[in-house]
Amino acid sequence: MTSAPDSAALVALLRLERRPPHEYSERLQEAGSAVRLLHDELEGSSGQASLLPEDPEPAIERAQAEIAAWQHAGHQLLTILDAEYPANLRRIHDRPPILFVDGRLRDADARSVAVIGSRRASGAGLAAAARVTEHLVAGGYVVVSGLAAGVDTTAHTAALAAGGHTVAVIGTGLGHSYPPQNAVLQRRIAAEGAVLSQFWPDEPPSRRTFPMRNAVMSGLALGTVVVEASARSGARVQARRALAHGRPVFLARAVLTQPWAQELATRPGVHVVDAPEEITATIERLNATDALVE
Repeated sequence: MTSAPDSAALVALLRLERRPPHEYSERLQEAGSAVRLLHDELEGSSGQASLLPEDPEPAIERAQAEIAAWQHAGHQLLTILDAEYPANLRRIHDRPPILFVDGRLRDADARSVAVIGSRRASGAGLAAAARVTEHLVAGGYVVVSGLAAGVDTTAHTAALAAGGHTVAVIGTGLGHSYPPQNAVLQRRIAAEGAVLSQFWPDEPPSRRTFPMRNAVMSGLALGTVVVEASARSGARVQARRALAHGRPVFLARAVLTQPWAQELATRPGVHVVDAPEEITATIERLNATDALVE
């Protein structure tokens, strides 16, 4: 586990918002210590003015108080230096330096597939999402989704109903439920699986947070299945991020009614599928040949 001072120093660094969060992931792994990184930035790499406006100790103390409050609320803080940080996520270039978790992440969660799609899915789309999820659970896969309305809700619910493990990656802090009607489902997933966020626990939903959530969901899973989605859907964002991460994308054939999906289907790493069995067969083949790009 990351030491308490290192966790607090990393929170203090991120609170400054002077660099993109994923940049700190790289710098932290190179430095091996957030305290050292904080002091390095305070001193400046070449005698230049510090990026920090103040002595680090008060900032670290404030961060320690925040961490204590988060722990009291039941939120686990993971940093990229922690062994418990998800292995699949660690391999992508834009990995977040910290994660907040309600529930429990397991090593077995590395064998996961993201099932995503439209918030306003058709009945056929919801039925397809349930079939894919049930097949994945039967094959011992963990189902990852984004706790949104529509396909995401169906994926989580079907996974739980089938006795499987599911992980929700949300676009808000853990102190929020979005949409509000999924608050009960969010608590159940936390009790039986895990709810994960890269955002401060009090962070509300915004246009900025949901695309960032999709990138983390892509990185967490071995592959992404798009069941049904429009051109403006977050599923389209995630499909692009998955390809950038070197992870396969599976498009249900019904999605090909969309021009964006027709174009995406021509790219390497994208598979158009007619049955859930094609998804797991492809993932198992790719894993067997070490074909995932790290």
